[in-house]
Amino acid sequence: MPVEVRKHGGRLTLLAALTLAGCGFQDTDEAGKVQTSGRVLNVEVAAVEPRDFSEVIRLSGTVVADRDVLVSAEESGIVTEVLVDKGLQVIQGQPIARIDDRLLSSQVAQATAQAALAGEVWIRRQRLFEEDSVGSELAYLEAKYQAQQAAAALATLQRRLERTVVLAPIQGVLDDLTVEVGAMVNSGTPVARIVGLDPIKVAAGVPERYASDIRPGSRATVTFDALEAQTFAVTIGFVGAAVNPSNRTFPIELRLPNPGRAVKPEMVADVAVVRRVVSGALVVPRDAIVRVEGGYSAFVVLAHGGLETVESRSVTLGPSQGNEVVITTGLRAGDRLVVVGQKQVAAGDRVRVVGGR
Repeated sequence: MPVEVRKHGGRLTLLAALTLAGCGFQDTDEAGKVQTSGRVLNVEVAAVEPRDFSEVIRLSGTVVADRDVLVSAEESGIVTEVLVDKGLQVIQGQPIARIDDRLLSSQVAQATAQAALAGEVWIRRQRLFEEDSVGSELAYLEAKYQAQQAAAALATLQRRLERTVVLAPIQGVLDDLTVEVGAMVNSGTPVARIVGLDPIKVAAGVPERYASDIRPGSRATVTFDALEAQTFAVTIGFVGAAVNPSNRTFPIELRLPNPGRAVKPEMVADVAVVRRVVSGALVVPRDAIVRVEGGYSAFVVLAHGGLETVESRSVTLGPSQGNEVVITTGLRAGDRLVVVGQKQVAAGDRVRVVGGR
């Protein structure tokens, strides 16, 4: 700033050439004198408004089948027919395979004849003893119980004959066939594996510090990166009662619909469980908060006589999620919070609001 001092008429005349740059401005006081003050900064603001805030716990989960059943043969014999191809959907009670039943069919025919004879003897003994008082009571009882034994033996063989047809115990996908036509199977030999995929379950482990916050019915969302970030809104169906000592977590399970069978067992899922919901919270962007020596501060824009200045507020932080944080003290609903330029301003600075959210 060049300054030239001249003497004229016994007076000193001070000529100052001032160069103003940047965002400097001039103001006029009440006496009409021109005053030069500091900078004016451009900022963006966001209105602070109360809303519900959900704090979530983010977990990694694994997909498991809702039901996974290994179907075994209940009778011994040669597999004569496989009725369903691997990978097809089956319903509960649908035949999967047949075992040679010729021997059991002959035994059923024999037991049928024996049961018929025993029944006929019982009817005749009963009539003679009860109506004509002919015969002994012991013969009467022998005929009665022999008829019952023959009927029970027939029912047993008929049930065994039915079991030569291997049935699907649940509805699902025939995920594997472990036998072929001509193979010999015994009672208990695995025949097929059926997996229930609709609905499907997601299993995850929750850190023990959240034990008091998670319960059946808690809301959650499940996202699969492998399915183009498809998201499902579900509730927790199961919460484990014990903590795993190896990783200090307790298990949870979430069930979700899977009509297209796109979700497959062992897929990885991102699980977000709602820990709590804060009603009427003042939620602000985390990067709008400035860390200071004594804690945290936020800057709000105030209007006074047509001028806009910045005021610094000491704030207390509550729960946070992503880039959002709840302010428990220091801000009020309706405040205009500086969200862009907050690191360049100081308390008392004049600002120009050039944008808002």
